[in-house]
Amino acid sequence: MIRAEKTDLRREAGQRTRDSLEAAALELLAQRGQEGVTVREITDRAGANVAAVSYHFGSLKALCDSAIEHALERYLDAQILALGSLGSTSTLQEVATAFARPMIRALAAGGQDLAMMRTVARVGIDPPQGWERLNGKFDQNRREALRVLTANLPGVGEQELIFRTRCAAGLLNWLALAPIGAELAAMPAEQIERQLVPVVAGAFRGDAADR
Repeated sequence: MIRAEKTDLRREAGQRTRDSLEAAALELLAQRGQEGVTVREITDRAGANVAAVSYHFGSLKALCDSAIEHALERYLDAQILALGSLGSTSTLQEVATAFARPMIRALAAGGQDLAMMRTVARVGIDPPQGWERLNGKFDQNRREALRVLTANLPGVGEQELIFRTRCAAGLLNWLALAPIGAELAAMPAEQIERQLVPVVAGAFRGDAADR
């Protein structure tokens, strides 16, 4: 029994160290990007030994990839939750609002929240192999979007709706990186929503002939 308790305590301590390293890596990545982060800075911020990076992750790159992956996972979870709260009678405007809500919050919060979304968007152009474990969440996100989009756009086929959803997602990622994103970040959340939601709704709607 005592041996099992000690094992559990070591496991918990190891998980705390792992979580602290990821949190520290995220903060530094948000500030400087992947090229400006060192192992020593991460471990100093996390209050961990330099060897902990190799022990828990194998390399600095693996730690950074894991930290960014978890940031993306939180973004997807927020988007899935927002879309999942919609009913079949939700309007296209409401769908666009739910889809864009996590990015609107990041733009409004600014600072590290926005910087982290920029990091995720940048790395997402060429995703690391580890991101394959998020395929289920990407699929769930797509299903939730299709569920409400199909009700609003019954004349549009599934593949076309998937294409439009991917375009809308790309648009949001671009905003995190483009100068116009910085302009939006200077606005309150309500104004960002007024500016952005009609554009996202337009991406979903497509040509006026499909209305």
